[in-house]
Amino acid sequence: MRLLSLKYMAMKKTGILISLILVILVLVFGVYNFYKEKEKEKPYVIVLSMDAFRWDYPDMYDTPNLDSIAKYGVKAKSLKPCFPTKTFPNHYSMATGLYPDNHGIVQNSFYDPDLDKHYSIGNRDAVANPEFYGGEPIWVTAEKQGLTSASYFWVGTETKIQDIQPKYWKKYDHNFPFEQRIDSVIAWLQLPEEERPHLIMWYMNEPDDVGHAYGSNASETERKINYLDSLVGVFAQKISSLPIANEINLIFTSDHGMGNISDERNIVIKDYIQEEWVNEVQGSNPTYNMDIKTEFKDTTYTILSKVPHLKIWKHGELPERLHYGNNLRTLDFVLASDSAWSLHWKRRNFNYKGAHGYDNDNKDMHAIFYGIGPAFKNNHIHPTFNNIDLYSLIANILNLQPAETDGDLNNVSDMFRNK
Repeated sequence: MRLLSLKYMAMKKTGILISLILVILVLVFGVYNFYKEKEKEKPYVIVLSMDAFRWDYPDMYDTPNLDSIAKYGVKAKSLKPCFPTKTFPNHYSMATGLYPDNHGIVQNSFYDPDLDKHYSIGNRDAVANPEFYGGEPIWVTAEKQGLTSASYFWVGTETKIQDIQPKYWKKYDHNFPFEQRIDSVIAWLQLPEEERPHLIMWYMNEPDDVGHAYGSNASETERKINYLDSLVGVFAQKISSLPIANEINLIFTSDHGMGNISDERNIVIKDYIQEEWVNEVQGSNPTYNMDIKTEFKDTTYTILSKVPHLKIWKHGELPERLHYGNNLRTLDFVLASDSAWSLHWKRRNFNYKGAHGYDNDNKDMHAIFYGIGPAFKNNHIHPTFNNIDLYSLIANILNLQPAETDGDLNNVSDMFRNK
């Protein structure tokens, strides 16, 4: 009887053990499947940058569509650009997560002493030369990891970086209608799954043009902001009609803001130094990089350091908070005028009412950030953050292993839903 009891107990223990093993197997299999499913998940991120859309334009002007996105998604108090607060350096910082000093697009126009070549936004050969672009843009990260990407006029996408380019890209056309840009982006999202991009970066060149021409407070700027907000609404409505709408994350942002300037506040560099002293002067109002002949370096610095409302820094001596001035492409001196002051190499007719490029602590230089979709919280106001954090933000949503950047995911993690 005792033998039978022992045998029964042994069988019972064996049964319990088998059941436990089965439970563990089920759990392991379930966890495995869960992570396999997570691996299969391919969210969508679409980033629209509206050039020079200042952080407070939605407070100044009527923007019902952006207001609705803020209600059902995330709005940052502002997005802080990199110095100098110019278009090309900042769009490429947004894409790479690096400061301009570290990715090399240090101005809209610059000279590279090592390459002995010039870069400018209007030079199509330079724009398409991969030698100028450092870092790893987010579309390169995506393509490396098997995720299809597309770009409509984003800085850096007209060339192969690390021998990789977005699968779909467009050569820049400043006058191409915004409505047709919308239609092209929607068409990409209607492609068959195996051809469809999951990362799209696209760009509109307003309200930058109107801000330069009329300033931030003009009725012309107000009308342009109203128009752009209406396009945001059209785009969002078209997105909502897609079968994959609930998988799409939308980001609306900008590269920098805009400050008002006046003909009464001008500094002309050639009024103070001689042209024969200069090897290179690169940049535009209100920031320049200069290479000066050796025998005139000290004289140039002494003279310009005494000019009111003008700052001049020697290479490598800029304030650490600017993260700028150590790259060879910034040359001997970095010049910047005070906010609201204009800086030009030579005298000209000063017709513009708005400018950007100033110190990034100037709040007028800050941009907008809105995010909506399955990755983002509802009705969440996020503190101001740096645009170099955008790379990490996008990589996180797309489940990509990020490259090393100057940004920090912790700065933006609070805007995500709990995964």
